[in-house]
Amino acid sequence: MTAPIVKFKKLHDRAVIPAYAHPGDAGADLVAVEHHWLAPMQRLAVPTGLAAEIPTGYEMQVRPKSSLALHHGITLLNTPGTVDAGYRGEIKVIMINLGEQVFEISPGQRIAQIAIAPITQAQFITVTELSSSPRGTGGFGSTGRTYE
Repeated sequence: MTAPIVKFKKLHDRAVIPAYAHPGDAGADLVAVEHHWLAPMQRLAVPTGLAAEIPTGYEMQVRPKSSLALHHGITLLNTPGTVDAGYRGEIKVIMINLGEQVFEISPGQRIAQIAIAPITQAQFITVTELSSSPRGTGGFGSTGRTYE
């Protein structure tokens, strides 16, 4: 299988082209290019200084960094965020501080990771009835809280 080629354009001199840290990694880090302070419960679109050309048939998923979530309560609001193949603007990361302390974002800091994934476009149709299923309309905890 041939790996898709994603082209990046630097929009800022501090921008860093994503790279995989280890062979076989699914995610490559995105880096902040500006200094920000993120107060508890504050959200902010943090610039990466990058624009991308993603091949048709793929998307770029923007995902949280587990270390920021575990140690600081920092995560992404719309996770995973989707960057469509046709988008050519700056990639920004919508971060939120769910922790109790103000969090400092420094230029060069790894703030999120990206994964490139193939997409499938479905055909959407309107019907008057849906087929039945064993689950039916059960959702939002309908399977119970514990496994027995």
